[in-house]
Amino acid sequence: MKLFALTLLTMLAFAANSILNRLALAGGLIDPASFAIIRLFSGALILGLIVLLRSAAHPALLSPRRWTSVAALLAYMLGFSFAYLSLDTGVGALILFGGVQITMFAGALVAKEHVPALKWVGALVAAGGLAWFLWPTQDTRIDPAGAALMGIAALGWGIYSLMGRGAKNATTETAANFAIAAPFSLLALFATTPQVAPLGILLACLSGMVMSGLGYALWYAILPRLASSTAAVAQLSVPVLAALGGIALLDEELTLRFVMAALVVLGGIGLSVVYKPRRSSRDLARTSGDS
Repeated sequence: MKLFALTLLTMLAFAANSILNRLALAGGLIDPASFAIIRLFSGALILGLIVLLRSAAHPALLSPRRWTSVAALLAYMLGFSFAYLSLDTGVGALILFGGVQITMFAGALVAKEHVPALKWVGALVAAGGLAWFLWPTQDTRIDPAGAALMGIAALGWGIYSLMGRGAKNATTETAANFAIAAPFSLLALFATTPQVAPLGILLACLSGMVMSGLGYALWYAILPRLASSTAAVAQLSVPVLAALGGIALLDEELTLRFVMAALVVLGGIGLSVVYKPRRSSRDLARTSGDS
């Protein structure tokens, strides 16, 4: 029960990033570049404190993999913030989540990993549902610039996730990536006119310190206790939670098209992540022999 509560709390934190970002931008409380910058700096601060308190080993800062991760993190942070200038909360979260899973699926293909048929089906269903949702109609039209920016954010987060696979200490690595990315994010100020209100700063700090910094630290702490399929399925709740938050706090409309698209996209992702390869008789024999 405790593990379930901690997992739900983490998913709420992830969904809250979308809600806080949209809330700040829709209310004219802050510009998107400043939100991303404050989120990165405040996230780096809290993650750095966590690493110091744990007396964790310091990671290598200048490796080629580090710079790829930093670039991917910046793409995610900035694309995410700018996209919410025009996208509703749930719409943005659905594009982000679907795009991340598609990116990671493509990464598996590039790495020449064996991809079972069910995962192919799931990925194609998710991609098809997302394409149908984004296709303009007479009744509904998703802002193409916002969708493209969120697509960039999804690509960045997908690459970031792929680069983070196998990290010995995910929290330490994330702290280092945030710390390096934060100064580079200041360049985004050239793309917009800074507009910052005290409440906007507070929302960005909440997103960076609590929802991102503490949220990621909590996620990495409970992740070893979750089955990989359980962890992946749990994340299916994030777009739904974000949409509910947008409806409750921002008076956003819940359309039938969004509901149908969410069911198709999340259903496709579900097909991919719950797949478990069959163990061969040789593997079973080896396991019984070891026990």
